Amino acid sequence: MSSELHLSQTSHALDEETARAEIYGLLSSLYYQPPSPELLNQLQVAVTEAPDAGAFLEDSWRELVASARELSAAQIASEYTSLFGGVGKPEVYLFGSHYLSGFLNEKPLVKLRHDLIALGLGRSDDMPETEDHAAYVLEVMRFLIAGDDVSVANLSHQQAFFSQHLQPWMSQMCQVLVGHPRAHFYARVAAFTDAFLSVEVQGFDLLQ
Repeated sequence: MSSELHLSQTSHALDEETARAEIYGLLSSLYYQPPSPELLNQLQVAVTEAPDAGAFLEDSWRELVASARELSAAQIASEYTSLFGGVGKPEVYLFGSHYLSGFLNEKPLVKLRHDLIALGLGRSDDMPETEDHAAYVLEVMRFLIAGDDVSVANLSHQQAFFSQHLQPWMSQMCQVLVGHPRAHFYARVAAFTDAFLSVEVQGFDLLQ
């Protein structure tokens, strides 16, 4: 009986870590570019009921899926460009330096690059954005959860990276998006992001 319980607990922990990594990966994809038709279709058919009734992320996830079902890929792509693209200053910045210092390419980016080097990570040559882009730091978190090298991909590094490079600014970005009059799909993405980050904060606090 005790061995069965241990195996059950191990399986649950692994499932939870897989889910965390998948959420980070999904959010990274959505902030990097509009969802492809394939990804949008996956969102449209996603299950919206959590295994446990009243789960904290259930409402924000349900609203995100509902928005994906209401809008076409072209409409979401247009919204992405309107909010984050275009010539000159975007409607909403996706860069940590903007929220931490008020400017792009400032000290927060230098610190981030230093910490990435310490983890043996760097920006791919085909990545046009700087490393403090929301999509990049979310993808780093996915790697720190799902990576094979446990000397890098471990809870200690997850907690340190999250507290240094996501927690201080990403919730603020989410609130800007939630309140933006032209954000529809991405307001739902931001609300889900913010809810997920609050769960992560609570989880990391328990480790202290």
